[in-house]
Amino acid sequence: MAWLDRDGVRLHFETHGPPPDRGLTPISVKGTPLLLTHGFSASAAMWAPNVGALAADREVVAWDLRGHGRSDAPDDPALYSHERSVADMAAVLDAAGVERAVLGGMSLGGYLSLAFRLRHPERVAALVLVDTGPGYRRDGERAEWNAYVERTAADIDARGLAALRDSPEVRLAEHRRAAGLARAARGIMAQRDASVIESLAAVDVPALVVVGADDAPFLRAADYMAARIPGARKVVIEGAGHAANVDRPEVFNAAVAEFLEAL
Repeated sequence: MAWLDRDGVRLHFETHGPPPDRGLTPISVKGTPLLLTHGFSASAAMWAPNVGALAADREVVAWDLRGHGRSDAPDDPALYSHERSVADMAAVLDAAGVERAVLGGMSLGGYLSLAFRLRHPERVAALVLVDTGPGYRRDGERAEWNAYVERTAADIDARGLAALRDSPEVRLAEHRRAAGLARAARGIMAQRDASVIESLAAVDVPALVVVGADDAPFLRAADYMAARIPGARKVVIEGAGHAANVDRPEVFNAAVAEFLEAL
Protein backbone atom coordinates (compact mmCIF):
# COMPACT_ATOMS: atom_id res chain seq x y z
CA MET A 1 0.00 0.00 0.00
CA ALA A 2 1.28 3.45 -0.89
CA TRP A 3 0.06 7.02 -0.95
CA LEU A 4 0.56 9.86 -3.40
CA ASP A 5 -0.10 13.53 -2.60
CA ARG A 6 -1.73 15.41 -5.47
CA ASP A 7 -1.85 19.04 -4.36
CA GLY A 8 -3.28 18.08 -1.00
CA VAL A 9 -5.44 15.20 -2.26
CA ARG A 10 -4.03 11.84 -1.16
CA LEU A 11 -4.45 8.96 -3.60
CA HIS A 12 -4.14 5.34 -2.56
CA PHE A 13 -2.37 2.84 -4.80
CA GLU A 14 -0.82 -0.57 -4.40
CA THR A 15 1.73 -2.60 -6.33
CA HIS A 16 1.91 -6.34 -6.82
CA GLY A 17 4.40 -8.72 -8.36
CA PRO A 18 7.99 -8.25 -9.50
CA PRO A 19 9.32 -4.82 -10.42
CA PRO A 20 9.49 -4.15 -14.17
CA ASP A 21 12.53 -5.02 -16.21
CA ARG A 22 13.96 -1.56 -16.86
CA GLY A 23 16.05 -3.00 -19.68
CA LEU A 24 13.05 -3.68 -21.92
CA THR A 25 13.17 -2.03 -25.31
CA PRO A 26 10.47 0.59 -25.94
CA ILE A 27 8.74 -1.58 -28.55
CA SER A 28 8.41 -4.62 -26.25
CA VAL A 29 5.31 -5.18 -24.12
CA LYS A 30 6.24 -8.52 -22.54
CA GLY A 31 6.72 -7.89 -18.84
CA THR A 32 5.50 -4.30 -19.15
CA PRO A 33 3.72 -3.16 -15.98
CA LEU A 34 -0.08 -3.18 -15.86
CA LEU A 35 -2.08 -0.25 -14.44
CA LEU A 36 -5.59 -1.23 -13.29
CA THR A 37 -8.32 1.40 -12.92
CA HIS A 38 -11.65 0.46 -11.34
CA GLY A 39 -15.19 1.47 -12.27
CA PHE A 40 -17.48 4.02 -10.64
CA SER A 41 -18.31 3.26 -6.99
CA ALA A 42 -15.79 0.40 -6.92
CA SER A 43 -12.16 0.56 -5.77
CA ALA A 44 -8.80 -1.12 -6.26
CA ALA A 45 -10.19 -3.99 -4.17
CA MET A 46 -12.20 -5.15 -7.20
CA TRP A 47 -8.97 -6.48 -8.73
CA ALA A 48 -8.23 -8.78 -5.76
CA PRO A 49 -9.34 -11.91 -7.70
CA ASN A 50 -6.95 -11.02 -10.54
CA VAL A 51 -3.71 -9.49 -9.27
CA GLY A 52 -2.22 -12.78 -8.09
CA ALA A 53 -2.42 -14.31 -11.55
CA LEU A 54 -1.62 -11.17 -13.53
CA ALA A 55 1.36 -10.19 -11.37
CA ALA A 56 3.17 -13.48 -11.93
CA ASP A 57 5.48 -11.99 -14.57
CA ARG A 58 4.92 -8.24 -14.39
CA GLU A 59 4.34 -5.45 -11.92
CA VAL A 60 0.65 -4.67 -11.41
CA VAL A 61 -0.44 -1.30 -10.03
CA ALA A 62 -4.02 -0.74 -8.85
CA TRP A 63 -5.31 2.55 -7.48
CA ASP A 64 -8.39 4.29 -6.07
CA LEU A 65 -9.90 7.19 -8.00
CA ARG A 66 -10.38 10.36 -5.98
CA GLY A 67 -13.63 10.10 -4.04
CA HIS A 68 -13.36 6.31 -4.00
CA GLY A 69 -11.99 3.68 -1.62
CA ARG A 70 -9.07 4.85 0.48
CA SER A 71 -8.27 7.91 -1.63
CA ASP A 72 -9.32 11.33 -0.41
CA ALA A 73 -12.73 12.77 -1.27
CA PRO A 74 -12.18 16.55 -1.53
CA ASP A 75 -15.13 18.85 -0.91
CA ASP A 76 -14.56 21.04 -3.98
CA PRO A 77 -16.50 19.67 -6.99
CA ALA A 78 -13.96 21.31 -9.29
CA LEU A 79 -11.36 18.76 -8.12
CA TYR A 80 -13.17 15.96 -9.98
CA SER A 81 -12.84 15.76 -13.77
CA HIS A 82 -11.64 13.61 -16.64
CA GLU A 83 -8.53 15.77 -16.93
CA ARG A 84 -7.62 15.43 -13.25
CA SER A 85 -8.25 11.69 -13.34
CA VAL A 86 -5.95 11.24 -16.33
CA ALA A 87 -3.32 13.37 -14.59
CA ASP A 88 -3.76 11.22 -11.47
CA MET A 89 -3.08 8.10 -13.54
CA ALA A 90 0.14 9.62 -14.86
CA ALA A 91 1.16 10.60 -11.34
CA VAL A 92 0.50 7.08 -10.02
CA LEU A 93 2.68 5.62 -12.78
CA ASP A 94 5.39 8.14 -11.93
CA ALA A 95 5.20 7.27 -8.23
CA ALA A 96 5.50 3.57 -9.08
CA GLY A 97 8.51 4.27 -11.31
CA VAL A 98 6.68 3.15 -14.45
CA GLU A 99 7.27 5.00 -17.70
CA ARG A 100 5.10 2.88 -20.02
CA ALA A 101 2.29 0.51 -19.09
CA VAL A 102 -0.48 -1.71 -20.27
CA LEU A 103 -3.68 0.04 -19.19
CA GLY A 104 -6.48 -2.13 -17.85
CA GLY A 105 -9.76 -0.53 -16.87
CA MET A 106 -13.28 -1.61 -16.01
CA SER A 107 -16.28 0.53 -17.05
CA LEU A 108 -15.37 4.11 -16.08
CA GLY A 109 -11.79 2.90 -15.63
CA GLY A 110 -11.75 1.66 -19.21
CA TYR A 111 -13.07 4.99 -20.47
CA LEU A 112 -10.34 6.80 -18.53
CA SER A 113 -7.75 4.41 -19.97
CA LEU A 114 -8.85 5.44 -23.47
CA ALA A 115 -8.73 9.09 -22.41
CA PHE A 116 -5.21 8.55 -21.04
CA ARG A 117 -4.09 7.04 -24.34
CA LEU A 118 -5.44 10.08 -26.14
CA ARG A 119 -3.46 12.40 -23.87
CA HIS A 120 -0.30 10.28 -23.33
CA PRO A 121 0.01 7.81 -26.22
CA GLU A 122 3.74 7.38 -25.63
CA ARG A 123 3.06 5.90 -22.19
CA VAL A 124 0.58 3.23 -23.34
CA ALA A 125 1.80 -0.18 -24.50
CA ALA A 126 -1.60 -1.91 -24.78
CA LEU A 127 -5.21 -1.66 -23.57
CA VAL A 128 -7.47 -4.08 -21.71
CA LEU A 129 -11.01 -2.66 -21.73
CA VAL A 130 -13.40 -4.49 -19.39
CA ASP A 131 -17.17 -3.93 -19.59
CA THR A 132 -16.41 -0.47 -20.93
CA GLY A 133 -18.22 2.14 -22.99
CA PRO A 134 -16.31 4.68 -25.12
CA GLY A 135 -18.70 7.56 -24.55
CA TYR A 136 -21.21 9.02 -26.97
CA ARG A 137 -20.90 10.60 -30.38
CA ARG A 138 -24.40 12.15 -30.41
CA ASP A 139 -25.31 15.05 -28.13
CA GLY A 140 -28.73 13.57 -27.36
CA GLU A 141 -27.30 10.26 -26.15
CA ARG A 142 -24.73 12.11 -24.07
CA ALA A 143 -27.48 14.20 -22.49
CA GLU A 144 -29.44 11.06 -21.59
CA TRP A 145 -26.35 9.56 -19.98
CA ASN A 146 -25.65 12.73 -18.02
CA ALA A 147 -29.24 12.79 -16.78
CA TYR A 148 -28.72 9.24 -15.50
CA VAL A 149 -25.47 10.33 -13.84
CA GLU A 150 -27.24 13.23 -12.12
CA ARG A 151 -29.98 10.90 -10.84
CA THR A 152 -27.27 8.57 -9.51
CA ALA A 153 -25.45 11.42 -7.77
CA ALA A 154 -28.67 12.84 -6.30
CA ASP A 155 -29.60 9.41 -4.94
CA ILE A 156 -26.19 9.12 -3.26
CA ASP A 157 -26.63 12.60 -1.82
CA ALA A 158 -29.99 11.54 -0.39
CA ARG A 159 -29.29 7.99 0.79
CA GLY A 160 -25.52 7.76 1.13
CA LEU A 161 -23.77 4.45 0.51
CA ALA A 162 -27.14 2.64 0.60
CA ALA A 163 -27.77 4.09 -2.87
CA LEU A 164 -24.89 2.17 -4.45
CA ARG A 165 -25.58 -0.75 -6.79
CA ASP A 166 -25.57 -4.19 -5.22
CA SER A 167 -22.94 -5.61 -7.53
CA PRO A 168 -19.84 -7.69 -6.76
CA GLU A 169 -17.20 -5.05 -7.53
CA VAL A 170 -19.04 -2.46 -5.40
CA ARG A 171 -19.44 -4.88 -2.48
CA LEU A 172 -15.66 -5.31 -2.38
CA ALA A 173 -15.10 -1.54 -1.92
CA GLU A 174 -14.87 0.31 1.39
CA HIS A 175 -15.53 3.99 0.76
CA ARG A 176 -14.63 6.75 3.18
CA ARG A 177 -17.33 9.27 2.20
CA ALA A 178 -20.50 8.88 0.16
CA ALA A 179 -20.41 12.56 -0.76
CA GLY A 180 -17.14 12.02 -2.63
CA LEU A 181 -18.84 9.44 -4.84
CA ALA A 182 -21.61 11.86 -5.74
CA ARG A 183 -19.04 14.50 -6.69
CA ALA A 184 -17.06 11.91 -8.65
CA ALA A 185 -20.20 10.95 -10.57
CA ARG A 186 -20.89 14.53 -11.61
CA GLY A 187 -17.26 15.35 -12.34
CA ILE A 188 -15.78 12.12 -13.71
CA MET A 189 -18.58 9.80 -14.82
CA ALA A 190 -20.48 12.53 -16.69
CA GLN A 191 -19.61 12.93 -20.38
CA ARG A 192 -18.38 16.22 -21.83
CA ASP A 193 -17.65 15.56 -25.51
CA ALA A 194 -17.05 12.88 -28.13
CA SER A 195 -13.24 12.99 -28.06
CA VAL A 196 -12.76 9.47 -26.69
CA ILE A 197 -15.17 7.66 -28.98
CA GLU A 198 -13.79 9.56 -31.96
CA SER A 199 -10.24 8.47 -31.05
CA LEU A 200 -10.86 4.73 -31.34
CA ALA A 201 -9.72 4.44 -34.96
CA ALA A 202 -6.41 6.08 -34.00
CA VAL A 203 -5.56 3.52 -31.29
CA ASP A 204 -2.26 2.06 -32.49
CA VAL A 205 -1.50 -0.39 -29.68
CA PRO A 206 -2.88 -3.92 -29.09
CA ALA A 207 -6.30 -3.89 -27.44
CA LEU A 208 -8.38 -6.54 -25.72
CA VAL A 209 -12.11 -5.88 -25.23
CA VAL A 210 -13.65 -8.03 -22.48
CA VAL A 211 -17.36 -8.10 -21.68
CA GLY A 212 -19.62 -10.30 -19.59
CA ALA A 213 -22.24 -12.16 -21.63
CA ASP A 214 -24.90 -10.99 -19.16
CA ASP A 215 -23.81 -7.35 -19.23
CA ALA A 216 -26.54 -6.40 -21.70
CA PRO A 217 -26.04 -2.60 -21.61
CA PHE A 218 -22.37 -2.98 -22.60
CA LEU A 219 -22.50 -5.73 -25.22
CA ARG A 220 -23.16 -3.21 -27.99
CA ALA A 221 -20.38 -0.96 -26.72
CA ALA A 222 -17.97 -3.91 -26.75
CA ASP A 223 -18.93 -4.72 -30.33
CA TYR A 224 -18.46 -1.08 -31.32
CA MET A 225 -14.99 -0.80 -29.78
CA ALA A 226 -13.85 -4.13 -31.19
CA ALA A 227 -14.94 -2.98 -34.64
CA ARG A 228 -13.44 0.50 -34.44
CA ILE A 229 -10.09 -0.18 -32.74
CA PRO A 230 -7.70 -1.55 -35.36
CA GLY A 231 -6.81 -5.18 -34.67
CA ALA A 232 -8.74 -5.32 -31.38
CA ARG A 233 -9.59 -8.71 -29.91
CA LYS A 234 -12.91 -9.32 -28.15
CA VAL A 235 -13.66 -11.89 -25.46
CA VAL A 236 -17.20 -12.52 -24.20
CA ILE A 237 -17.20 -14.26 -20.82
CA GLU A 238 -20.19 -16.54 -20.25
CA GLY A 239 -21.84 -16.41 -16.85
CA ALA A 240 -20.48 -12.93 -16.12
CA GLY A 241 -22.17 -9.57 -15.74
CA HIS A 242 -20.80 -6.05 -15.55
CA ALA A 243 -17.82 -7.10 -13.42
CA ALA A 244 -16.58 -9.95 -15.59
CA ASN A 245 -13.24 -10.03 -13.76
CA VAL A 246 -15.01 -10.67 -10.44
CA ASP A 247 -17.79 -12.95 -11.69
CA ARG A 248 -15.49 -15.33 -13.59
CA PRO A 249 -11.94 -14.50 -12.45
CA GLU A 250 -10.38 -17.73 -13.70
CA VAL A 251 -11.69 -17.13 -17.24
CA PHE A 252 -10.83 -13.44 -17.13
CA ASN A 253 -7.31 -14.05 -15.85
CA ALA A 254 -6.63 -16.67 -18.53
CA ALA A 255 -7.91 -14.39 -21.30
CA VAL A 256 -5.84 -11.41 -20.18
CA ALA A 257 -2.72 -13.55 -19.60
CA GLU A 258 -3.07 -15.04 -23.09
CA PHE A 259 -3.46 -11.56 -24.60
CA LEU A 260 -0.39 -10.26 -22.82
CA GLU A 261 1.65 -13.35 -23.69
CA ALA A 262 0.81 -13.02 -27.38
CA LEU A 263 2.00 -9.43 -27.64
